Amino acid sequence: MLPFRQTPDLADVQSVGIPRALLYYRYGVLWEAFFKALGRNVVVSSPTDRAVLAAGEALSVDECCLASKLYFGHAAQLIGQCDALFVPGYANEGRLASYCTKFQALPDLVASTFADRGVRTASLFVDRIGEKTSARRAFQDFAQRFGARPKEAAEAWQHAARAQTEHETALARKFAVDRARAQSAKGLAVLFVAHAYVGRDPYLGGDIVRMLESLGAQVVMADEADRHRAWKRSFDFSDTLPWAPTRELVGALLEALDAVDGVVLASAFPCGPDSMTNDAIARCVQGKPMLSLTLDAQSGTAGLETRIESFVDILAYRKKGGYLHG
Repeated sequence: MLPFRQTPDLADVQSVGIPRALLYYRYGVLWEAFFKALGRNVVVSSPTDRAVLAAGEALSVDECCLASKLYFGHAAQLIGQCDALFVPGYANEGRLASYCTKFQALPDLVASTFADRGVRTASLFVDRIGEKTSARRAFQDFAQRFGARPKEAAEAWQHAARAQTEHETALARKFAVDRARAQSAKGLAVLFVAHAYVGRDPYLGGDIVRMLESLGAQVVMADEADRHRAWKRSFDFSDTLPWAPTRELVGALLEALDAVDGVVLASAFPCGPDSMTNDAIARCVQGKPMLSLTLDAQSGTAGLETRIESFVDILAYRKKGGYLHG
């Protein structure tokens, strides 16, 4: 809690900017509902395009993954449009439920990157193992920095958590329906396995989904699966996999594998966790064709289209019984 009589350092912040990247695609509903409950105006950056990526590349070091570069591009887009950028840090949500280091370091990275541009940031940190700071505690303390009284802070968190739960429940329901339809469909069904900030970004995974659907495939989104159920199911694959979002995707893959004709794995170059996990999936999960795609900063999609078209052709031949040999 805030020390007694300490002046709330964010009380003058009336508009909060949220970059449309990384964990926004996981917790955006919670964040927006939280700030609106505090009476703040929320400004979300516009969807990714080539200009956003170019700006992010100029602000990032080469070693950053593509998704991180996009984040900095979105953050830059919000400069001058809000009083402060909301840049949360997420370390973990418990044992074997950690986040990639980029999510942990994000507040410091943004503060240092934009230090010479006078950008104000508003940050919190979730670390249930190290600092024993749950999301509830972190957000309630954070609300008091905006001038909210303890009761108001608790109500803002409850409102936001309820909105997030409703959102996740709706996604899980859609995943169950799509999985059932895929299992009984006469046409092709493909499971798309990608982090939400890749699969949901219109400039990254959006193109892949559109290509698959244009070729007549029903797409089941792995990131829509019930998170708790998928996390538990992931232990059938590995007892030691440390990352929460990755565990959920693996669990969703195992949940839906029997219902689809093939699997598309998509990652942002050069994602360290995905480079390990996707290779392990390709080696250990058998029975269905898999296409692994690594998305980089190249603007052309011709190569991507060719690989997806070829993959769908393979699935179609396989569903018909394979190649016939006279």
